[in-house]
Amino acid sequence: MQRRTFLTASAAALGSFAGCGAPGPASSAANGEPNMRLTIRRSHERGHADHGWLDSRHTFSFADYHDPAHMGFRSLRVINQDKVLAGRGFSTHPHRDMEIFSYVLSGALEHKDSMGNGRVLRPGEIQLMSAGTGVTHSEFNPLPDADLHFLQIWIQPRQRGLRPSYTEWKPGPAQAQQTDVVVISPDGRDGSAVIHQDAIVRRLRLPAGTSTQHTVPAGRGMWVQVITGTVRIGDQQLDAGDGARTEDAGTLTIAATSAVEALLFDLG
Repeated sequence: MQRRTFLTASAAALGSFAGCGAPGPASSAANGEPNMRLTIRRSHERGHADHGWLDSRHTFSFADYHDPAHMGFRSLRVINQDKVLAGRGFSTHPHRDMEIFSYVLSGALEHKDSMGNGRVLRPGEIQLMSAGTGVTHSEFNPLPDADLHFLQIWIQPRQRGLRPSYTEWKPGPAQAQQTDVVVISPDGRDGSAVIHQDAIVRRLRLPAGTSTQHTVPAGRGMWVQVITGTVRIGDQQLDAGDGARTEDAGTLTIAATSAVEALLFDLG
């Protein structure tokens, strides 16, 4: 199945829901704060598509997977966990009016687009494409003997009709070892990739037994997506593939009970 087919179905679904998804069933107080609710999206509850060469898990409604309770969260529209067989991938297809980034977990991702960009990304690297008025691109696994595992994430831009652009984040030696680093931001802080939305994305790599804290200001929302390992947020345990969200002001403590990699989305 080609990504063009995904786009047609996804655009129809996403365009009908401008707000955040309806609350899911798993909700609890975060970190013991009675007014700070945490809603969990379990990995096994995600949508699933197996196309042979592509195995994909959908946190939110996408393509043939439609769940009115999970249409997105604020400007966050897609979190797909994709595994692509060696030598396979998405042929050239169009996008518009979406901020799209890929985070490589293992293997290699070869990206080519109509703006003239051509890159091969390795684990821990991010490419972000602002589709704006329209671009075409392809994504392939160039390795002949290893699968590609990556997250593809879509965030709605602050306005339609932007000029298309491309930016990357590659960790330097110091950043590769940081437990908490900004990888995407609207102002490119700390060398992060630039997004056209009030959204800050942080990569967390927490050793077992450590924790990090993040404040959720009033009027903002936060989503945590666990990639590997296990964390505790308040009285909730999150495992690989799980996500959690809150729109309540307060401080989240994210504690790693095993070595953890996760993405944290701070959304206006």
